Amino acid sequence: VARVPNFFCIGLNYAKHAAESGMAVPAEPIMFNKATSALCGPNDDVIIPRNSEKSDWEVELGVVIGKTALYVSEEDALDYVAGYCVINDMSERAFQIERGGQWVKGKSAPTFGPTGPYLVTADEIPDPQVLDLKLSLNGEVVQGSNTNDMIFTVRQIISYMSQFMELQPGDIIATGTPSGVGMGMKPQRFLKPGDVME
Repeated sequence: VARVPNFFCIGLNYAKHAAESGMAVPAEPIMFNKATSALCGPNDDVIIPRNSEKSDWEVELGVVIGKTALYVSEEDALDYVAGYCVINDMSERAFQIERGGQWVKGKSAPTFGPTGPYLVTADEIPDPQVLDLKLSLNGEVVQGSNTNDMIFTVRQIISYMSQFMELQPGDIIATGTPSGVGMGMKPQRFLKPGDVME
């Protein structure tokens, strides 16, 4: 996927992640943007940004839009998907939550969007709500879940977003992260130079 027009994200979209964050389950999808300049390859080094103390990991199912979508029904929503991929929606929690304003500034540092390596075409995923997601930190599984814990399904997300904006071919949507992020641990745990995420 070249020249990604938009990099969208859905926040608090897994029930167990909302619970670990101490936040209420949202009534509607929480949408925010990530700068496309955050995109990087799946095996590239992630660079902890200057002045960061709370860089965190978030494995997510990525959805790549295949054709222009506007005012799409939930029933037809998956017809607009080109394919699926894995995304690590990296987050700097202090920038995101403690500095005021919108979440985008805690999400958009260079290399904060490892994506891929594969685009699995939509015909190979008849149901995106039965997929396992896992993230390991230094060989220890910290996130292990399934897309069946999503609060809003891929169908609902695409339909909902298309009521407010025109989704473009090549747009990427990160559909939310399951429980197991560093911010939700007790005590909290954040990335250090040399850590390895898989």
